[in-house]
Amino acid sequence: MRILYITSGIPVPGTLGGSTHAREVAHGLARRGHTVHLVASRHEGWGGLAPFVRPVSQRFDGFYLHHQDIPKSVALLGAGIILRLARASRPDVIMERYYNFAGGGVWAAQRLGIPALLEVNALMIDPPEVFKRRLDDALGGPMQRWAVQQCHQASKIVTPLHTTVPPQVPRSKIVELPWGANVEHFLPPAPVDPPLVVFLGSFRNWHGVLDVVRVGSMLLAEGRRVRFRLIGDGPQRAEAQQLAAVWGSAFDFTGAIPYEQVPAALSVASVGVAPFTTAPHPALRAAGFFWSPLKVYEYMAASLPVVTTDIYPLHTIIREGQEGALFAEGDINALAAALRRVLDDRIAARHMGMRARARVVEQYSWQRHCYELENIMQHV
Repeated sequence: MRILYITSGIPVPGTLGGSTHAREVAHGLARRGHTVHLVASRHEGWGGLAPFVRPVSQRFDGFYLHHQDIPKSVALLGAGIILRLARASRPDVIMERYYNFAGGGVWAAQRLGIPALLEVNALMIDPPEVFKRRLDDALGGPMQRWAVQQCHQASKIVTPLHTTVPPQVPRSKIVELPWGANVEHFLPPAPVDPPLVVFLGSFRNWHGVLDVVRVGSMLLAEGRRVRFRLIGDGPQRAEAQQLAAVWGSAFDFTGAIPYEQVPAALSVASVGVAPFTTAPHPALRAAGFFWSPLKVYEYMAASLPVVTTDIYPLHTIIREGQEGALFAEGDINALAAALRRVLDDRIAARHMGMRARARVVEQYSWQRHCYELENIMQHV
């Protein structure tokens, strides 16, 4: 098949979760023998006037990469370019990553009379406490109507959790499909002493990075020989570093790293921690934990036991005592106890990591994701 994949405003290559997702899907579908054209950006934000003339194109990682540097907030302005690219590449199907102000891919598919897949990775209609939703309500709901219209125009909707899609859209149109990890890139961890607890991801309050530092301080205060490495960046980084400063080199902040360096970074770890919390995030409170947790899958691919929050669907991916340890959402003491359970029995932790690796290979790899996407595309 010839596939045109639109990810407006997502930088590829890049360090964001969306960057990894877009790249792995395009690469995985290309490896399955399909001709894939990916439309992404070089960076977040404006790229000058050039994007309105033509996208910058190149061959990249087995697929065709077209850079269109238009901010996500005005992504629909690039619809004409997407239509011209579709006419030139003659795709059998167009897949578009949903965003409030995007939709050029679905529109182009309608114009050309070809199937469209809508890839939804977040709540399509914001809850009332979000400013965009209040503004949209004040204007009579044009963004809500546009979201529902795209769902009706799409042949199928692919999402980690069906609650992301407006309730008036038939559930029969939705395929729940988790994200994954590129299991071929990760190697078993080398034993390290003292053990190293790793956090990988965004430094935002719903990712729980400050909880990692607080719990790490508790364990260090108990006299435990343990180190912590926090990989990533975000608005809470300065506060996290300030909290950790009293412990010196026990905490290592690397900043964001290129995607290619993630397997090596995890290969020296002992346990991966992902203390998600839905409380600070209005959309997660409204629709449940709809994210498909990239960091969890990559910990598993690296054969690490995983400590994460006991909420759906996290507790269906990581099972207590099998692939890691679970703790009650927002409970610092419970998080500390879960880490102790893993750290105190290294043999059991190694077996947890082995089971985590086997589970991600079987159910949560990008390879499996692309196989399922291929089946959906062939069906439509």
